[in-house]
Amino acid sequence: MSEITPALVKSLRERTGAGMMDCKKALVEVSGDLEAAVDWLRKKGLAAAAKKAGRVAAEGLVGVAASADGKSAAVVEINAETDFIARNEHFQSLVSQTAAIAAAAEHTPESLLVASFPGEGETVQGEITRLIALIGENMNFRRISRLSVNSGIVATYMHGASAPGLGRIGVSVALESTGDTEKLMDLGRKIAMHIAAAHPQALNIDAVDPTMLERERVILIDQARASGRPEEVIQKMVEGRVRKYYEEIVLLEQPFVMDGKTKISDVVANAAKELGTDVTLTGYTRYALGEGIEKEESNFAAEVEVMAQAKIA
Repeated sequence: MSEITPALVKSLRERTGAGMMDCKKALVEVSGDLEAAVDWLRKKGLAAAAKKAGRVAAEGLVGVAASADGKSAAVVEINAETDFIARNEHFQSLVSQTAAIAAAAEHTPESLLVASFPGEGETVQGEITRLIALIGENMNFRRISRLSVNSGIVATYMHGASAPGLGRIGVSVALESTGDTEKLMDLGRKIAMHIAAAHPQALNIDAVDPTMLERERVILIDQARASGRPEEVIQKMVEGRVRKYYEEIVLLEQPFVMDGKTKISDVVANAAKELGTDVTLTGYTRYALGEGIEKEESNFAAEVEVMAQAKIA
C-alpha cells in the first residue's frame, strides 16, 4: 500500500472538497490510489456533499415524535436549501425517522447524528449525506429538544403540517401528573397550540433572561420619564409595564389564546382541580423552521442585468 502522506490527503481534498478525515479514509480504503479515492468519495456522496456545504440551508422541515408510552417526545429541525424539499418523500422520511429516534432515547446533537438509521445511510448523518447526493441540495441537521416526565404525558403539536408530524412549527409540552392520561393529553395539545401561536420566550418569570429583562426595563424607564412625571410615579408605571411584559413573553403568565383572558397558569390549575390531582407544566419546546438563520437575499432583476452587461462586454 502506498504511504498516505499529508500531501496526498491535501491533494484529494482540493480535488473533491471533501473533509480531511473523509479524504484520509478514502485513501486508506483504496491503498493510496488518488483516482480511486476520488471515485470512492463520489460513490459515498461525500464529494458532492462537500461542494454544496457552503450554500445556505434555511428551508426544510421541523419534525415531532412521541415515545410509545407518551412520556417523552422530541422536536428536531433539519434544513435544506429550498421549500420544495418539504414535499420530497425521502427527506420527509429522514426527518420523521430522526424525530422518532430522538424521542426513543436521550441524545445530544452529536450522538443523534451517529445513531443507527435504517436503510442505506446506516446513521443519521450518513442518511443526510446520501440525500445530499441524491437530491442535489445542501442539508444539515440543526437542533434537537427532548422532553420527558416520570408520570404524566408529553404532548406534541405541528402547526401547518405538510405530513403527519412534519411541518414548519413544532411544539412539545410536558405535563407532570398522575391524572387521567387522555385528559392530560388533550390539555397538553391545547397548550401546545397556544405556544405555537403566542411564541413565549420563557416558561415562568424566574426563567426570563436577566439581560433581556434589564434591557426592557431600561427602555420602559426612559419611556416613563418622557412623560415628565415624578420619580415615584415613574417606578409604579415601570412595574406595571414589566408585569405586562411578562404577560407577553412568559408562558404561564400569558392569556390563553382560546379564551383571551385565562392565564395559562390558571388553565393548568383548573385542570388539576378537575382531575383531582396536581398538574405541573414542567417544560415546552417551540421550533419554527429557519428561525435565526440569515437567508441570502436574491435580486433576480439585478442578476439578469449583470448577466446582460457581461454578454455586452
